[in-house]
Amino acid sequence: MNRRTAPSPTVRRRAPRPGTAAVGSVRRARATHALPLTRERIIAAALMLVERQGLAGLSLRGLGAALHCEAMSLYHYFPSKAHLLDALVDHALADVMTEPQDSDPIERLRVLAYSYRAMAQRYPKLYPLVAVHRLNTPTGVRVIERVLQLVREAAPDDRLAAQYFRVLGYYLTGAALDETAGYAQGPSAADPVSDAYVAEHCPRLAAAAPYFKPVFWDSTFALGLESLLASMRAESPAHGPALDPASTPKPVIRPKR
Repeated sequence: MNRRTAPSPTVRRRAPRPGTAAVGSVRRARATHALPLTRERIIAAALMLVERQGLAGLSLRGLGAALHCEAMSLYHYFPSKAHLLDALVDHALADVMTEPQDSDPIERLRVLAYSYRAMAQRYPKLYPLVAVHRLNTPTGVRVIERVLQLVREAAPDDRLAAQYFRVLGYYLTGAALDETAGYAQGPSAADPVSDAYVAEHCPRLAAAAPYFKPVFWDSTFALGLESLLASMRAESPAHGPALDPASTPKPVIRPKR
């Protein structure tokens, strides 16, 4: 005799009670949708995307998805992606201009240099753009003007001020690029040499290599910066006359082989 199988009882799921994870996530999503779209919120979301996906991964469509809005809504605040990138650079530079109320321009330049380095470390994926940007936005030219003012207070004339400004830029840009996107993360040879090969054929490189590691970056940065600032202080009006252009060493240009 065949037995009829009784139907299984219908299991009804209860609606999540307030305070559960499910309700919390729904509420957070609704809160995110409810937040008004502002220029500051767009910039913050764009910076997060850049640091997560890199500059190549930033798109207005992806940014709109992160902000739960249509990409076209962003054009009300930024006419193009280029305008958005300018705003990201300006935002990064805004932190650099905090300096102490110190009468010594060399000390203020020292603080500014460390502030610039900290900015690059805060935005490592954005920094390659900051490094090559011409800074010809209103914010950018004000930053340049401020740094030039500090350098001019320490330099005896406009020529040396301009040159030290460039030298300081060379140093800070190179150091920041090296620490955020440089040698350690750069392209490698298809068939790289082994440590044993370096030890046998390049003894000076083998001896120096341990000091290239991040643990020595702080002291290396300080060594270079203090050497530059000491040279600037020696050239300041309070410490000696301006450098004679005729005595400036000329660069040695070696023919390419």
